[in-house]
Amino acid sequence: MTVLGCIADDFTGATDLAGLLARAGVRVNMRIGVPDAAPGDTAPFEVIALKIRTTPVEDAVTQALSALDWLKAAGAKRFFWKYCSTFDSTDEGNIGPVAEALMDALGTRQTVYCPAFPENGRAIFMGHLFVGRQLLAESTMKDHPLTPMHDSNLMRLLGPQVQGDVGLVDRLTVARGAQAIREALAVAPPHVVVDAVADEDLITIARACRDMPLMTGGSAVAMPLPALYRTDGLIDDQADAALPAPPADAAVVLSGSCSAMTRKQVAAYRAPKYKLDPLALAQDGPEDALDWLGDQDLAVAPLIYATAEPDEVRAAQAELGTAHAGELVEDALAECARAARADGARRFVVAGGETSGAVTQALGVERLAIGPEIAPGVPWCFATSDGHPIAITLKSGNFGSEDFFARALATL
Repeated sequence: MTVLGCIADDFTGATDLAGLLARAGVRVNMRIGVPDAAPGDTAPFEVIALKIRTTPVEDAVTQALSALDWLKAAGAKRFFWKYCSTFDSTDEGNIGPVAEALMDALGTRQTVYCPAFPENGRAIFMGHLFVGRQLLAESTMKDHPLTPMHDSNLMRLLGPQVQGDVGLVDRLTVARGAQAIREALAVAPPHVVVDAVADEDLITIARACRDMPLMTGGSAVAMPLPALYRTDGLIDDQADAALPAPPADAAVVLSGSCSAMTRKQVAAYRAPKYKLDPLALAQDGPEDALDWLGDQDLAVAPLIYATAEPDEVRAAQAELGTAHAGELVEDALAECARAARADGARRFVVAGGETSGAVTQALGVERLAIGPEIAPGVPWCFATSDGHPIAITLKSGNFGSEDFFARALATL
């Protein structure tokens, strides 16, 4: 029976969460979208990957509540709402509205917000989110093409998104232990940001909050939960020792992320590359890219990318509109994924949350088994696509080292 039901706002975030949970040796299932069928063959940890980070609030809430219903039917009594460790959102949501809707559906008065991921340089101190040594609003996230972040204070960011009041459990309280956190929460408002600057803080927070009907945050605060649930006697399940054998090594790398780290990764990758231009896609479609891909040797894992500098992104968005420019790139990369599969590709390295959603859906993937971790929060996953066994990794834009693409392929 499922112990923890997780809902992620994008596909890279879902694999991030699933990979960290699987570190503890528990079985984790990741579902692409809300399954059509009733729950069956469920794992102690079920993760449903949605694509709702930037969808209209009403649609995001509807999809999240549908996922919640499925997870309840799977037997879950505790739930986790997963969003990005950089708290990516617009002024309207969707972090707060989804959290509040889940709270109402579960009949709980309070939840916590902790996007910290110290292993990847995300820390919260006095309610302010840091990316490395920079405040969020001073980091490269200020130039994100879809969700630029211009404030680092999580209470100020969350406040306009929710109906209830927002409070803080600060680092000084966390340092005093789990009981101090519980005492602070007892007198706190419905929405509570919790500071964390180190992995030890995350363990303390998880220990204090593990019985809450709903927790929210980045993946890292959920990482201690399997061990705690095992101590509590809620699970004794071990992960299956035998993962599928890696499929044939024909591969393709697809990148739509424009993050600073992905730009470095694209520059560092030593293989044939093709750069997509949104303006050219608007006029001529993806045929040139598909023709180029058809001429490539998939044994060397060619790269097709729309990764670009912020000025290039802004210029394309000004000409085409932000949403349309993004859709053109996603659709083109999805077409390239299908074409690569038809030509024999069985390994797919994908960079960017929106891109991962488009590619995964294009490949018809419904369920993923979590495999070896390439970088913190980025595992290989195994699935079936059009009857073929495939391996796919879905990388959040800022995750991984500069040699990530080559490292990913070498891991299998």
